[in-house]
Amino acid sequence: MSHQSDLISTDIKAYLAQHESKELLRFLTCGNVDDGKSTLIGRLLHDSKMIYEDQLAAVQADSVKSGTTGAGMIDLALLVDGLQAEREQGITIDVAYRYFSTSTRKFIIADTPGHEQYTRNMATGASNCDLAVILIDARYGVQTQTKRHSFIVSLLGIKHVIVAINKMDLVGYSEETFNKIKGDYLAFVKTLDLHDIHFIPMSALDGDNVVNSSDNMPWFDGKPMMELLNTIEIASDHNFVDARFPVQYVNRPNLNFRGFCGTVASGVFHKGDAITVLPSSKTSKIKAIVTYDGELDQAFAAMAVTLTLEDEIDISRGDVIIGRQQAAPTIADKFKASIVWMTEQPMTPGRRYLIKLATRSVSGSVSMIHHRIDVNTLEHHDANELKLNEIGSCNVAFNAPVVFDPYNRNLTTGSFIVIDRLTNVTVGAGMITGDASAEEWSQVTAEERATRFGQTASVIVLSGGNAKQTAYHLERKLFDTGHAVAVLEHANDELAMAIKNVGLLCLYLNVKPPAADLTFDCGEYSVDDIYAALKNHNLIH
Repeated sequence: MSHQSDLISTDIKAYLAQHESKELLRFLTCGNVDDGKSTLIGRLLHDSKMIYEDQLAAVQADSVKSGTTGAGMIDLALLVDGLQAEREQGITIDVAYRYFSTSTRKFIIADTPGHEQYTRNMATGASNCDLAVILIDARYGVQTQTKRHSFIVSLLGIKHVIVAINKMDLVGYSEETFNKIKGDYLAFVKTLDLHDIHFIPMSALDGDNVVNSSDNMPWFDGKPMMELLNTIEIASDHNFVDARFPVQYVNRPNLNFRGFCGTVASGVFHKGDAITVLPSSKTSKIKAIVTYDGELDQAFAAMAVTLTLEDEIDISRGDVIIGRQQAAPTIADKFKASIVWMTEQPMTPGRRYLIKLATRSVSGSVSMIHHRIDVNTLEHHDANELKLNEIGSCNVAFNAPVVFDPYNRNLTTGSFIVIDRLTNVTVGAGMITGDASAEEWSQVTAEERATRFGQTASVIVLSGGNAKQTAYHLERKLFDTGHAVAVLEHANDELAMAIKNVGLLCLYLNVKPPAADLTFDCGEYSVDDIYAALKNHNLIH
C-alpha cells in the first residue's frame, strides 16, 4: 500500500509522479525460526497505517483459527505467512514479498525462511536487496542460523545490516542483555565483509522501536527501525565509476536506425563518450542515448536505454559496451566463483550446463571444487560435489571467452546463474571472486575422469561364442545411458590399458589380460546381467 497523501484526492497525476520519483529500498528479513520475522513486517505495516481495512479484517478472522499470539490478539505474522503450510506450522517456507512506501521512500520487503533446507530461498530473496534485517531472539542470543544468514548476506554483497534484537519484553528490556548480544555478534562478523551494521532492541509483538521509539527502553538512544529504513544512505552503493552496458537487444526497425538496448549495469555513459565493445575490442563513440521520452545527455546505473553509435560495428546480444572506467573488466574462459546449489541433483565437476552471465548465455561447466563452505561454522571441507543448499568455492570454465568483473565491484557483471540444458531449470547461482586463468594447471586425475564420465575406468573381459555380439550390444546400452566405452576385438594389452587410462570402459574380447577388472562368460550372462553387475560393482553410476 502506498503512503497516504492529500494529493491522491486532489491531483492523482501529481501523486503518481511524486511516488515514481521516490528512492526504492529493497530489504530482507532473516533469522532463526520463530525469531519473529513475519511479526516484525506485520507490525511495520500495521503501525505505519499501511494495511487495507479488508486485509486487517481478514487477518483478525484468521488469527482466531491460525494465530499464535493468544486469544483476543491479532497475529500480524499472518499478513506475510500466506501459505497454508506456513500458517499450520507457524513458520516461513517461501519468500514472501510486500510493498509499501513512506513520504520519502518506496520499499520492497522480502521475508525469507529461516530453516537450513530453505537456504536457496533465502539466497534468491537476498539477491537484489540493499539491506538485510537480521533478527535475534533476545532470550537465546547469537545462534547457528544467525551466523549462517550473516554469512549469506555477506556473500551476496549486501552492504547494510540492521541487527534487530527482538523479544526484549521477554528479558525485561535488559540493556545488559542487548549489549552482550551486540558484542557477541560483532566478534563473529570480524571474519565477514560486513561494515555498516546497526543494532536495535525491539519487541515486534508490542511495537517497541519498530515505528515509534520505545518508552520501555529509555537507555537506547538510537533510531527506531522505520526511521532508520527511511534515512540509511544507499545511493553511494552503486558503482558509478566503471561504465558497463550489457547489450540485451539489437533494435533495427528500419534501414536508418540501429540501436543497442539494455540496462546500464554500472558507471555513467555520456553522449560523445568513446566506448569499446567486448569481447571484440572494437571501438566507437556514442551518437545518442535514446529513451521512450526522448534523447538524454547521460545514462547511469539502473537506467534502461538504447545507445546508438557513430560507426557501424558488429554488436550482438551478450556483448558488453564499456566506457569510462577505473578498473578494466576481465576477458577469459574461466573464473573462480562462490556457487549456491539450488536443485536436488548434485553438481559434479565436468557436467555441462548453460551459464548465463549478464545478458550472455554460454555453455560451460564447473571444472574444480576448491572446497565446500559449511554455512553454519564457515569451515572449509573437501568436496567432489555440491548438494542442494550447499555453497562451494569453484572454478568455472566456458567454451568461449566471457566478460566479467569481481562481484564485490559489479553485481551485474560479477554474478551468474547455472541452467540445466535439458530442463531449462535454474540449478545454481554464483558470485565471481576472481580470475582463474592464471592458476597453475595440473594433470587430469583418474578421479576427475570418473566424475566427468560417470564411471570407473575398467577393463571388462567378455568370453564365449557370442562374445562379439554381446560386446557390441552392451556397448550400445552403455553409450545410450551416457557412458564412454570402446570394444577391443583383438589381443592388445597395452591398448586395453591405454583405453582404461583415459577413463573409458574397455570391453575386451576372449582374452584375460593381467589387469582385467571383471570377466564374464557370455554363455552364462546376458547383456542386462552384465550391465546390472557393472552397477553393483559401482563401475557405472
